[in-house]
Amino acid sequence: MRTLVNRSSVNRSTASVALAAALALGLAGCASTMAGDPAPLTPLSRYTLQVEPGLDRIALAVHDTGLSGPQHAAVQDLAARFGAAGAAYVRIEAPAGEDPVAAAHAYAVGAALERAGVPAERIRMAGYAGPDPRAPVLVGFETLRARVPNCSLQTRSMNLTLSNQSSANLGCAVNANMAAQIANPRDILGAQPMTPADSGRAAVVFDAYRRGQPSSTAQEPLVNGQIARAVE
Repeated sequence: MRTLVNRSSVNRSTASVALAAALALGLAGCASTMAGDPAPLTPLSRYTLQVEPGLDRIALAVHDTGLSGPQHAAVQDLAARFGAAGAAYVRIEAPAGEDPVAAAHAYAVGAALERAGVPAERIRMAGYAGPDPRAPVLVGFETLRARVPNCSLQTRSMNLTLSNQSSANLGCAVNANMAAQIANPRDILGAQPMTPADSGRAAVVFDAYRRGQPSSTAQEPLVNGQIARAVE
């Protein structure tokens, strides 16, 4: 006796078993990924702001007549950059040898730096092995610059993965933009010291407030009560 089998029901049950097996494998994979993989990294933990040393230095040719006008201007500009950079000291390097003109030129540079506002205790003199006794006098200071990562060199796989980890270049563009825009790279290393508050002015304002008097600075007579009438 032949038994009739319903092929559609067999196909449906086979598909149900396969679907259940696939769901079980998928859930097992997700569970193992969530349990075994570390937590996704944040942009600041993978790409941190860093600094690298630099050098701001100028070379001044030695003249028998002393510093020229452009050299004076270059020294003044260097002194201004030194004050803004917050470096420890300015280093003046004269070519080693017995040339009195080169030595006098180096001391003239030091005097010009002092006139530009650089304290004498933050100016250091040194010699270097130049190719000639009349080699240029080198003046400069050490700087810090922010290290900008090259995000185009960061490779990543675009294949489908079941991992919860972030992409390899997460945070690269954010930190590259921050490093390129930061004004003082020394702020990356830590907070800069603040000037003390004006306690005298604060006392005057609080005293006027307690007395019920105006605590703001009085406006000038030219602007007090004046309203623009250009649109009337």
